[in-house]
Amino acid sequence: MLLAGCGSREPLQPKPGQSMPPPPAMTTRALTTDELLTPPPIARPERIDETLTRSEEREDDRFDLPPPD
Repeated sequence: MLLAGCGSREPLQPKPGQSMPPPPAMTTRALTTDELLTPPPIARPERIDETLTRSEEREDDRFDLPPPD
């Protein structure tokens, strides 16, 4: 019974006396609550699973030195 009250489906509203954040500089209207809660694409970049198509010889690395004695 106690858990039934925590799943509220009402739209989010700012606290009394506070206002919504200002809209971004290049928009013509203020964003809705759902738009504010949706992460931008840069927050969840797409994964690129590019497989190795051909093997190549590695160039000599002049900084790859053996451990000191």
